[in-house]
Amino acid sequence: MAKSNNTNIGFEEQIWNAACVLWGHIPAAEYRKVIVGLIFLRYISNSFNKRHKELIAAGDGFEDDRDAYTMENIFFVPKNARWDVISASAHTAEIGTVLDNAMREIEAENKSLKNVLPKNYASPDLEKRVLGDVVDVFSNIDMNDTSENKDLLGRTYEYCIAKFAAKEGAKGGEFYTPTSIVKTIVEILKPYENCRVYDPCCGSGGMFVQSVKFLQAHSCNRGNISVFGQESNSDTWKMAKMNMAIRGIEANFGKHHADTFFNDLHPTLKADFIMANPPFNLKNWGQDKLTDDVRWKYGVPPAGNANYAWIQHMIHHLSPNGKIGLVLANGALATQTSGEGEIRKKIIENDLIEGIVALPTQLFYSVQIPVTLWFISKNKNQKGKTLFIDARNMGYMADRTHKDFTDEDISKLADTFTAFQDGILEDVKGFCSVADIELIKKQDYILTPGRYVGIEDEEEDGEPFEEKMARLTYELSEMFKQSHDLEEDIKNKLGAIGYEI
Repeated sequence: MAKSNNTNIGFEEQIWNAACVLWGHIPAAEYRKVIVGLIFLRYISNSFNKRHKELIAAGDGFEDDRDAYTMENIFFVPKNARWDVISASAHTAEIGTVLDNAMREIEAENKSLKNVLPKNYASPDLEKRVLGDVVDVFSNIDMNDTSENKDLLGRTYEYCIAKFAAKEGAKGGEFYTPTSIVKTIVEILKPYENCRVYDPCCGSGGMFVQSVKFLQAHSCNRGNISVFGQESNSDTWKMAKMNMAIRGIEANFGKHHADTFFNDLHPTLKADFIMANPPFNLKNWGQDKLTDDVRWKYGVPPAGNANYAWIQHMIHHLSPNGKIGLVLANGALATQTSGEGEIRKKIIENDLIEGIVALPTQLFYSVQIPVTLWFISKNKNQKGKTLFIDARNMGYMADRTHKDFTDEDISKLADTFTAFQDGILEDVKGFCSVADIELIKKQDYILTPGRYVGIEDEEEDGEPFEEKMARLTYELSEMFKQSHDLEEDIKNKLGAIGYEI
């Protein structure tokens, strides 16, 4: 049976490789904007053209009526911004200006895209001949074969964002959370129809994309979800807006980017599900100006690390039955620094920690530090109990430096949570264990899963103990002998060239 994994290959990779002709012809910081802007423009042009043909065929004269498009959740594309105009100008000196003007006209026609689209194509730093070649790549996309997969450009957008994250290293982590991590959070939380989903540091919006996919996979209406997000980085906020537009997801990201701690754009929101990958161990987050903030119910977070500021911000925004799934660096599990241990103790004693999952290293493109998934619930099924999972040995190497989860791995983690919530989970040594608050108290309120799940028992190999010890001691003596022989050989060779040890 073939292994099911979360690595995208095929069409998306072809687009990425072809578009990479721009590398070396534009500053790296601008490259991402250029490519995601072209994917977005190609997407909305294709959606518009399909609807335009339908309206012409209907013969009612509504093909130029803006409302005939917006009522179908399709962006109206002005004449000079349509892809046939872009394509015809691909190999002219004005292609950059044509693209920038197209972006401006689309923003003017669609207020939700105001100040979102990139307008850097006319930059003298961008070689217009090469830009024309990239436009050709997108022009040659055959959109007639996509009836089986209408999400073609959405997947391409997601794939390219992942590739940018890998290329940009640490900076890439600011806007992209690996798909397997996002899918794990979503599959465990199981968002339902008519729920409110919130991400206070939403990056490019991956949590929302996977939430909608989860609803669709369970025969739910993708429109029956309310999405709220916030992002402090201007470019990333724009990327998220485009991502939601391509996916057809209605989202409230506020009118601008903003710092979540200092300018909460959703101050009265009580969300049913909060999913987030906040910046790890964020320093200098402005604690000195927020010491009296209402969000710090369990204690003022330290100035040198925002981990417990993020946790408390999310708890503050939970509905009475709300659930949180977030990613944190492992240090948050056990730290006692500057009152963090006391904050963690109060959160645990308030019976909010539903589960902790230790993840393998190398899941992230940006950092190699070990990280953990935290699951926090206002109204736990299993009162007074917490599930601990050690998933550090799960996953596989997707490439030389990056690990990924298979779909089977994700299902195993989600099924373990379901069994726990249903009260039927049995502990599996080395993998999962259920602990009550009293046991966590005995562990000084430290949440490291290894303390609770223990070490997996090694399988018996059937070799009698006396025989095994005789064999091992013989093998060890042989190794010592080889070591002495090697030592003498090295001494002799050094002596031959005049060096004595």
